[in-house]
Amino acid sequence: MTPLKAKSAHSQFQIPNHLLQPMWLRGRESMLDGGLVFDPIAANACRRCHLAPDCLTGDIDQQQLLHASLTHLCDEAVHSFLKQYPDAWVLNVGAALDTRFYRLDNGRCHWVELDISENLLWRQKLFHPSERYQLRCGDVTQSAWLDELGIPEDAAVLIVCDHALLKCTQVQIGQFMLGLARRFIHAQTCFVVAGDRAQTWLGKKLGATNYQHGFADPAQQFSQWLPWAQWIKVQSPIEGECMRWKAWQRWLAKMAFKHTLTPLVLQMRW
Repeated sequence: MTPLKAKSAHSQFQIPNHLLQPMWLRGRESMLDGGLVFDPIAANACRRCHLAPDCLTGDIDQQQLLHASLTHLCDEAVHSFLKQYPDAWVLNVGAALDTRFYRLDNGRCHWVELDISENLLWRQKLFHPSERYQLRCGDVTQSAWLDELGIPEDAAVLIVCDHALLKCTQVQIGQFMLGLARRFIHAQTCFVVAGDRAQTWLGKKLGATNYQHGFADPAQQFSQWLPWAQWIKVQSPIEGECMRWKAWQRWLAKMAFKHTLTPLVLQMRW
């Protein structure tokens, strides 16, 4: 697939589509009246970007609705956490071109964006810095960064993985969870993980694409990895009140298998 291209006043960037397209979907959602996400930072950055035509194949409107619904659920989870713990540390693992810090910053939290160095360079080019905002090398598949953060032992910690885990196998996710449990006595998570029917015909009709794993019962699987967890909550993007989901799609939200058809937002506290 041809990469997306982003232009600045002085140069032309070759940005891979898997990095730029999620930001473009959020910017596109921001232009809708009553959109699920308002992301002016993304919309402004996308004005300098050119998407290759072959990157716009498929049902873009449905993909946008799914992406915006998941983003909205994650935003609500992070906002609620920061309301309860305003001085907390938020670790955004696999940050890519996420702009959640700019949307939800309360002026007091400590925010760390973690990703491979190549992706962090794009962040530096597209977004402005902040004194409470750090860029660090690190991802889901290696854990050395966990011991290099310098987070106080009594700090409230939220680990966010918005779509980063969708690129990981179940084995990699399990290893990541064990690494988090060893590093933090107490923490909370907000993850996007995939149901095991997300890549079926029905899942595609809901906007799902290709993922590296699929959970038949994500809450049960995560409770096996961390049996001492205080609580686990799973939310499907089709469970919300957004009327842009078609009637038959909202009907699926009443089915027992609703948590298998799409990526889901999984929150967990231990």
